[in-house]
Amino acid sequence: MSSSLSLDWSKVNQPELIFQRFASRRSQVYGTKGIVACSQPLAAEAGLEILRKGGNAADAAAATSAALNVTEPSCCGIGGDAFCLFYDAQTKTVKALNGSGHSPAKLTLDSMRQRGINGRQIPLTDLNSVTVPGAAAAWVDTVEQFGSQKVSVADVLAPAIRLAEEGVPVSEIHSFAWQRSEKLIQNASPNGDEMLLNGKAPLPGQIMKFPNLANTFRALAEHGKDGFYKGRVANAIVDLIKSQGGVMELEDLAAHKTSFVEPIKYTYAGEVTVYECPPNGQGITALLALGILEQIQVQGKTTSLSELEHNSAEYLHTLIEAMRLAFADSQYYVNDPDFNFVPVDKLLSKEYLASRAQLFDPMRTNTKVVHGNPVNSSDTVYFTVADQWGNACSYIQSNYAGFGTGAVPKGCGFTLQNRGSGFILKEGHPNCLQGGKRPYHTIIPAMALKGDELFLSYGVMGGFMQPQGHVQVLLNMLRGFTAQAALDAPRFCISGGIPDHDDKDDEFNVVNSAVYFEDAISPATIARLREMGHDARTVSGFGRGMMGRGQIIQRIVDPSGKTVWAAGSDLRADGHAVAQI
Repeated sequence: MSSSLSLDWSKVNQPELIFQRFASRRSQVYGTKGIVACSQPLAAEAGLEILRKGGNAADAAAATSAALNVTEPSCCGIGGDAFCLFYDAQTKTVKALNGSGHSPAKLTLDSMRQRGINGRQIPLTDLNSVTVPGAAAAWVDTVEQFGSQKVSVADVLAPAIRLAEEGVPVSEIHSFAWQRSEKLIQNASPNGDEMLLNGKAPLPGQIMKFPNLANTFRALAEHGKDGFYKGRVANAIVDLIKSQGGVMELEDLAAHKTSFVEPIKYTYAGEVTVYECPPNGQGITALLALGILEQIQVQGKTTSLSELEHNSAEYLHTLIEAMRLAFADSQYYVNDPDFNFVPVDKLLSKEYLASRAQLFDPMRTNTKVVHGNPVNSSDTVYFTVADQWGNACSYIQSNYAGFGTGAVPKGCGFTLQNRGSGFILKEGHPNCLQGGKRPYHTIIPAMALKGDELFLSYGVMGGFMQPQGHVQVLLNMLRGFTAQAALDAPRFCISGGIPDHDDKDDEFNVVNSAVYFEDAISPATIARLREMGHDARTVSGFGRGMMGRGQIIQRIVDPSGKTVWAAGSDLRADGHAVAQI
């Protein structure tokens, strides 16, 4: 039995020794069979239902994902994209699925210029920002490729269909997000009432029914991917987009395929190997930051991070500067590798990471961070599921900016994403808009292994906050925090985490923008960071949403050698972790 995967059971009756570094606001959840950590309780129950039917972690993740479309459409849905990492306990390997869609074949930089769009990115409300939604295919492929084969796609979608037809009471934080987007939904298409209650955003506790969404799910259950990418639903998507000057065609939808890709990884401090999905996702940002942090310590530019006071000015400054350097590279190089080569191996090489670490000043922020040249040298939902066989699924899906475009295809019951706003409208940029291309993608699931054994299945949702959350939460866990305490601990976010419909182009530049801190960070620490040159700001209340909302499942081993799942769910969301009995 590996001691690195074991809980020190001598301390179970002395909780102050376990929790002394940070007092969690609630306990983590334990289970020996399946477990689901999710931002919505009813969606977590959907996952448990499939686990009880003999489904594995992948099957339950797809069920949870679909149910979240009903319980939290302000973040995700079948009109968006999805990514997943799956830990196969039998082979002790991590597999990856990229469920992001391509831009319409006819959408080009010239066509956007002719439309009068001369900014840096496609506006969030322009329906040319709609890429082919990948979530529907991702759900089917997750079940068929990673699932137990004991449950069908129809079985997996059944809880979501039931929730959509019977209705669900709206949760508190989700209601707040819905109210913020009320006008967007009302104005984005003639079909906004499908996503509103008597023309208004629902209040907490009010019941929302989605009969049209239930029919969309039923088409997918009965006809497979053709039920979404061909026929009635596909026609409704194309008709709506074309009615507002978009160029998507039925052929764009029919051509969509999920990509099964090799995950990328980085072993931090020889202790833990972190896995991320490769570009076009931004997961490499977290790996770059970890590599730069490792090299900063190797070069003696700071005391070991584990020895620095947690969330002290020195600790936060080091993490922030590493994240800025990582974003400078990822926001330049990450794009669709089918169109432009992404030098992943070079970016993650020790030599290149060491060169980036040399730019770190322990006393002041670097105000002119730019991308390097390795060749020559923050709305989303995230959840995770583990099963009784030791498998785990790290899953994430998103509409991008809240409800996405807010536009509802007639009779379909979901909003269309605006992921195409992730393209850069600049000729020659690796992530420049091209027809049939996938944009820079923010949503990223994560896993961490110790050796070939699962350590964590985790993630933090929220636009550009995601890699920042991955790094902060992982380092908390390596300090000995519990899964729940690691999520509860105050976080920082460079920029606002995810663009809003009112943001201007410069808000998309994560690298050199303001840094936001939760108000639990002491005023003295904030003052010191400002002295070091950071544009440090604090957030509280609903503003803390920019810090993302994470979920963690940790594998530990009890003295008998039996696996115990320990899970935490972010208090910044409405959900919790639940265990199978």
